[in-house]
Amino acid sequence: MATPQPGQINSPAASTVTSDKPVVVGIYGLPGSGKSFRLNQLKQLLGSENFAFYEGSEMIAAVVPSGLEGFKKMENQEQTDWRQRAIDEISRQCRVSKKVAVVAGHYMFWDEGQESGQPVCTQNDLDTFTHIIYLDVPAEIIEGRIFSDNTSATKIRQLNPSVTHLHEWQQAEETQLRDLCRTHGILFTVLYAGETLLSKFSMLLRDFQLHTEANNLACAEKKLDQVITAHGSHRLEKMLVIDGDKTLGAADTGKEYWRMIAVKQLSPDKERTLDDLFGSKLGYSYISFRQATLLYEETADEQEFETLCHDLASTVTVHPEFVSLLQLMAKQQDVGAVIVTSGLRLVWKRVLEMAGLSKNVEVVGGGRIADGFVVTAQVKAALVARLQRTHDMYVWAFGDSPLDLEMLKKADQAIVVVGEEHARSKSMELALAKAIDKDGLRVRQLLLPSTAKPRLDATKLPVIQITEDDVVGSILHNRKLRIRLAANSKAAKLLMTPTRDATVAGPALREAHRRIGWYLATGLIADIVGVEEYPIQHVQGHQISGRRLLYEGETLIVALMRGGEPMAFGVNEAFPLAGFLHANHPEQVLPVHLKDQRSVILVDSVVNSGKTAEQFIHRIRDLNATIRIVVVAGVVQDQSISGGSFAEALGGDDVSLVALRLSDNKYTGKGPTDTGHRLFNMTRLD
Repeated sequence: MATPQPGQINSPAASTVTSDKPVVVGIYGLPGSGKSFRLNQLKQLLGSENFAFYEGSEMIAAVVPSGLEGFKKMENQEQTDWRQRAIDEISRQCRVSKKVAVVAGHYMFWDEGQESGQPVCTQNDLDTFTHIIYLDVPAEIIEGRIFSDNTSATKIRQLNPSVTHLHEWQQAEETQLRDLCRTHGILFTVLYAGETLLSKFSMLLRDFQLHTEANNLACAEKKLDQVITAHGSHRLEKMLVIDGDKTLGAADTGKEYWRMIAVKQLSPDKERTLDDLFGSKLGYSYISFRQATLLYEETADEQEFETLCHDLASTVTVHPEFVSLLQLMAKQQDVGAVIVTSGLRLVWKRVLEMAGLSKNVEVVGGGRIADGFVVTAQVKAALVARLQRTHDMYVWAFGDSPLDLEMLKKADQAIVVVGEEHARSKSMELALAKAIDKDGLRVRQLLLPSTAKPRLDATKLPVIQITEDDVVGSILHNRKLRIRLAANSKAAKLLMTPTRDATVAGPALREAHRRIGWYLATGLIADIVGVEEYPIQHVQGHQISGRRLLYEGETLIVALMRGGEPMAFGVNEAFPLAGFLHANHPEQVLPVHLKDQRSVILVDSVVNSGKTAEQFIHRIRDLNATIRIVVVAGVVQDQSISGGSFAEALGGDDVSLVALRLSDNKYTGKGPTDTGHRLFNMTRLD
């Protein structure tokens, strides 16, 4: 079989390194680029405790019985077989020793005058290497080394290659290797000759030694923990997690960065760097984001990168709506905010500084090896989960693209930021619809600017504006359960007595429930929702101010049938301008019922597990993300609000519970003890 050409080498089934696969780093470059010299330097600098260094030709000599001279006399196919055995032996040794292998070798040989070079890289090489570093040394320097007395590249001296040919050879190797590595899930980077080359080399190898997907997540979580610790002694109750690009601001800073590089290097193709990477089979994987980091490392040293990020940040504008929200957030001791970006951390750090927001908002992101991690979709979701589980926070998440969907699914409140149609993510529409329809994602959309065309439709994806007072209050207020009980008052004890009397049923019990509804409405619901003044005619003939429920005419009372109806009638007597709806199932609450409404009062006689009320809460939230919800009941089982999904639903924004009393009795009634049967004289039924 002939030595495989780049297009003939098989692609792997997966692009992620398995946990038992050793880290094997290939060092490539033209003959005379200094691979052996750098290998020896690295061996002295890094030692042999964690690294094993190999000259490819020496390993071939070790495995071939006739040594290197015998190998040179073999046909191409036989040489390929022995090359594959050599790399397999390196892999075996490092799997046993747990060391990182650093292997210097050749990718191709190319005699001047031939149409193309002959790759000597084998399929086994591509199956074994986890990383490849290419030494890019100017062709003029290589030519000088080839013809110097002390060069190691004497084997091509007799070919008398020109500088032009060496340059073309080098470009062909870099291009083919970059493509092959992307196809095979191998991280690839180029190191350029210079004073800092050795330090960059050692930095990369140390990073390759330690960096795994699990390590990546641990580093990101550590950074998040540091952000929370830096907030101070006051405990955060709520966190706003905001994506950077096309969310906090309209700019796509990744694309803008590479546009700047394209102009600086007079290379228009550079503009598509990220599009080509993420459009490859690697997609938006961990490997792909790691590769992006190496690309950023290639473009500029630390000082140049700092300058580029500063210049780029100066062109970015944070949406005024977010500026206002984050300024208000800064005044809240129990609310924090963090930018979690898959893009360039340094750019967004500078953007926040220029907007005057950096004192209260941190950035979790990557872009350079020194950052320690990359932010993938999975990392975003894991950070939200960590805020919830480890730090017991309520999370609002804001994002714009499919990369943010896992994060949005995890969040307690999810907001999709929708920008101008020509600039928004093209793949988000379908992915978002799928997440809503199949995964049950409950999400709202924020139009920035407000004139942007909404995604999907307002029923499936309600529109929210974070400039409205009630929405801002919902985002920033404390998330503790809002529960109001009347059980300790003498009036409450009088009212509950007939409901517990076994001799009271039918019309008498319905009347007792009606009175309880009126009492809870005037005594507790009004305190939660608030009251407003309106003009009334005094009995003496002059006009005075009366009081009614705040936005009473924009309130809907929903009687959860059938047990909630009598109590709901009492609530309606207290609030006569409110609408009234009978509902057996959550789906009976329709968008038209909530149109132009500000509050919904869900009324049931008894809350046992809370499952029914929870379903109604979710239904209403799906239809209207910001409407106030008040759950009203005569009796609520204590266990239902002590934990579980109903308690979580009550912990949502603008959701409150009003009840006459709590009960620690876990018994669920049936027949003569079922409240619904007692209310309608149907106790003969089970």
